[in-house]
Amino acid sequence: MNALTLPDIAAQTPAHPQALDWVGMQDIALPVNLAGQRINARVDVGVSLDDGNARGIHMSRLYLALHALEHNELSPATLQQLLGEFLDSHQDLSRQASITLRGEALLNRPALVSPLSGWKSYSFEVRARQYLWGFHVELQVKVAYSSTCPCSAALARQLIQQRFIEDFAGQPLEHAQLLAWLGSPQGIVATPHSQRSYATLQARLQPQATELPLVELIDAAEQALGTAVQTAVKRADEQAFALANGQNLMFCEDAARLLHSALLQQGELSAFQLQVVHAESLHAHDAVAASSWNWD
Repeated sequence: MNALTLPDIAAQTPAHPQALDWVGMQDIALPVNLAGQRINARVDVGVSLDDGNARGIHMSRLYLALHALEHNELSPATLQQLLGEFLDSHQDLSRQASITLRGEALLNRPALVSPLSGWKSYSFEVRARQYLWGFHVELQVKVAYSSTCPCSAALARQLIQQRFIEDFAGQPLEHAQLLAWLGSPQGIVATPHSQRSYATLQARLQPQATELPLVELIDAAEQALGTAVQTAVKRADEQAFALANGQNLMFCEDAARLLHSALLQQGELSAFQLQVVHAESLHAHDAVAASSWNWD
């Protein structure tokens, strides 16, 4: 008995010939190595279907090629090699290939003063594209921080001044009495409002970049803002955090400018765009600011 040849429907000519911009798969589960750790990523892959007479692409070839990422550190070189394999396996069908990886990196961050530390999760996304005219990689990361409103701080200080006038009008000031007043709810009658805020940084890497600077971008952003959210804290850390907020008052516009300046100092970037969102505690809406450099 002769074995039957398995049908290859994908090799048939489509009923309506037409080239397609992109064909592939999304939300593939894949472990990857980045920032010195194993990360459970979700991956989208695809190629262009430039031959309009072809019924479809070879999706299994894309899927199987992804296995290389399980064993190698994620880098521009490994991504470029992978996209090259995508195109080699689709000769005469495709001229462009892409991959997008999403995941969360866990970084151990120290407390501000005490010897405590804890883990923080940073959502990231890596996008790589291979075109006829070149290859590029983009890295996106989301960073949480605290923002204290400068206007609210000024209004709170004015109320404290007014209460001081009311409580000490015509009275001689004694050091102990004033010190007690400053440490009491009666004296500090108002505090500025602050909120958890988020910065989303999207950076395009230089062609000669050899690594994905995930930790470097996070560090640069948190240092520029000065008020990164904390993990494990003691009271001394909480007090230091209050001090950091008081010394780094910021509107969303201030945060965007600080981050823009910090990213300009990152030499491995060829372009970037960023957005900050301050989840207002005063208003029922968010305050948002965005900036970009060399982005097209």
